[in-house]
Amino acid sequence: MKKTLLALAFVGALMVSCKEKTEEKVDAAADAVGTEMSDAVDSTAAAVDKVADSTAAKVEDAVKEGAAKVEEGAKEVKDAVKK
Repeated sequence: MKKTLLALAFVGALMVSCKEKTEEKVDAAADAVGTEMSDAVDSTAAAVDKVADSTAAKVEDAVKEGAAKVEEGAKEVKDAVKK
């Protein structure tokens, strides 16, 4: 009976000890995942900002070119009306 109680106490102690280590590992893994997610969000935000800036510059250039063509067309119509 004494050996059985000692064996149960030993198994119980092992279970508690393993549980604490597992909880520590889970906490460390959760922190690592949180850090990686934060890094991924930051890098994605930087990439989106870069693309948005590039697109805005391209749109601005396209608008300027379109305005120049409209002015050119208006000038041709005006010259044709004068003739």
